[in-house]
Amino acid sequence: MGTSRTLGVDEALPRLPDLNVVDVRTPGEFASGHLPGSVNVPLDRIDGSLADLRQAAETAPLLLVCASGTCSDQGAAVLASHGIAAASLTGGTRAWTEAGHGLAYPPGPVRAVWGMERQVRFTAGTLVLLGLVLGLLAHPAFQLLSAAIAGGLVFSALTDTCGMAVVLGRLPFNRRGQAPSCLRVGAGRAAR
Repeated sequence: MGTSRTLGVDEALPRLPDLNVVDVRTPGEFASGHLPGSVNVPLDRIDGSLADLRQAAETAPLLLVCASGTCSDQGAAVLASHGIAAASLTGGTRAWTEAGHGLAYPPGPVRAVWGMERQVRFTAGTLVLLGLVLGLLAHPAFQLLSAAIAGGLVFSALTDTCGMAVVLGRLPFNRRGQAPSCLRVGAGRAAR
């Protein structure tokens, strides 16, 4: 694999046993279903896991996965900037399941967790409504809250980043689940 590229589901499936698969979603999202044999290194922890990811990339090519492919693309770009080759799964776990492939789940009861994109939409919508209601009932200055959220959404779209997702990712319910302190090199391949 090159320094930063994507793999489609059909291209990744036959190569899966030979890849180190790293899911970059939050531990809560990871617990709600992930590619078989993958390990969880959330996007906001990639910088702290560079040594482990570099070592894993030396044993087998890295494939980064998220829900839609956007965060794994960002993760692959971060790794590429540090000289670590990684590919991103095009379409993420959504494309994986739409192609008819199953997901793995951690042992124990599966708890429903909203995906980060859904959490961001809910939070942004709630804050916009709150700003509008408080602007009508309390003081017109509260409408600035709605304007700030709108500006943040535009900035997020233009830069393909999301500060709200970073903040929400730090909440306790997004931190539960598998959150290894280091990448278990080759663990994904051994589990297959």
